[in-house]
Amino acid sequence: MKITQATIFPLSIPLIEPIKMAKEVIVDAKTVLLCLNDEEGRQGWGEASVAPLMTGETLESLMASVKYLVEKARALEWSDPKNFSKACDAILYGNPSAKSCLEMALLDLYTQKNSIALWKYLRSSTAGNALPEATEIPLLRMLGGSLEKELADAKSFREAGFKHWKIKVGSLTLEEDLHRVQAISEILEGNVISVDANGAMSLEEAVRFCTSASASKLSFAEQLIHANSSLADFIFLKQNSPIPIGLDESIHGEDEIEELMKAKVLDGASLKLIKTGGVLAAWKSAQTLRANNLKLNLACKVAETTLAGAATASIGFAIGDVPWGFSMSNQYLRFDICDRPLTANGGHLDIAQLGSVGVGVTPNLDRVKDAVAQHYSIIQY
Repeated sequence: MKITQATIFPLSIPLIEPIKMAKEVIVDAKTVLLCLNDEEGRQGWGEASVAPLMTGETLESLMASVKYLVEKARALEWSDPKNFSKACDAILYGNPSAKSCLEMALLDLYTQKNSIALWKYLRSSTAGNALPEATEIPLLRMLGGSLEKELADAKSFREAGFKHWKIKVGSLTLEEDLHRVQAISEILEGNVISVDANGAMSLEEAVRFCTSASASKLSFAEQLIHANSSLADFIFLKQNSPIPIGLDESIHGEDEIEELMKAKVLDGASLKLIKTGGVLAAWKSAQTLRANNLKLNLACKVAETTLAGAATASIGFAIGDVPWGFSMSNQYLRFDICDRPLTANGGHLDIAQLGSVGVGVTPNLDRVKDAVAQHYSIIQY
C-alpha cells in the first residue's frame, strides 16, 4: 500500500461553551486532520488534537511534525499494521500525536482495502484471548460551569440515559470542590462518578480530598497529583485513598502501565491516542489493563471530532468492556466535520453508528475546509 497524495488540515472548531480545567480554559478545539490517498484511489483519514499541557503540542508544532512524517512516509510501502509503529519511529523520535494521526489514516486505508471495520480488525488480532462482545459502550459526560448549572445538567443528562460522569476539580479551593462533588454525587448516586484534577492537587490536598466524607460516593479519582510527582507520592496516595485511583497524564503506554502496576499505585487508567502514539498502542495498553483486572477509560482530548471519536471507540468495541466509560468529546463541539456525527443514544454509543469498513466514518470535505483555523492553510503533497 503506497501513499500517492496527502492533505493536512489545521482546524479550529468552537465549543458549545467554554470548558474550565484545572490549568486552562478551552474555548475552541484545535486539531489536525490528515487525508491520505493510496494507489487504488481510496482515502484514509487521521486526526490528532493539540494538547500543550499533555503532549506539548501546539497547532504549529503538530502541523510541522505531521508534515515531516508524511513527507518521509510517501516513499514507503505500508503493507502490515504490525510494522506501522516501528516505521514511524524510524522517521521521527517521540511526537506521539503526529504518529497517531498518520497511523489512524494508514489503518483506515488498510482496513478499507481488506473490507473490515477497524474494531473487527483489532479484535481479530488478539488470538486466543476471549473478549466480551459489545454492541454499545457507555459514554462519560463531563460537567462544568456554576454548581447550579452542573446540577441541572446532571439531572437532564441522567434523564437522557447517561450513567458515567466526570467532575473537573483543582481550579477552586479544596472545600469548594468537595462541596460541589458532594452535591452532584447525591443526585447521581448509583452512577459511575469521577473527578479529574489534571494533576493540580498537592499530595496533601489529594489525600484530604480522598478521605473526605464528601467524596465517599465517587467511583474513582483521576490524576489528582502531577504526573511528574515521585513514585513514593503515588504510592502514598494509593495507600491512603479509600477511593479508586485512576491515572491519565501519567500514562503514555505500556511501559508506564507496567511500572505503575508493579508499584500498585493505580486501579485503572485513561487512554488517549495522542498519548500512546496511535490506535494499536492504545489497543495493546487496553488489553494489558483488562488482563490485570484494572479499569479502562477511553478518552478523546477536548475536543476531537467524530473521526478521532470513531477510532477511539473502535478500541472499546473491540475489547467489549469499558467500565469507566468513553469520553467522546465531539459532543462538546458547536459543529462537527462529518455529516452524521457520533451521538449519544441513551447515554451510550451504538456500534451501528460506525460503518462496516475502515475507521467507520468519513469527514465531509466542505465541512473540513470550513473549519480551517484562521491564518492557517491547507497543505497538500
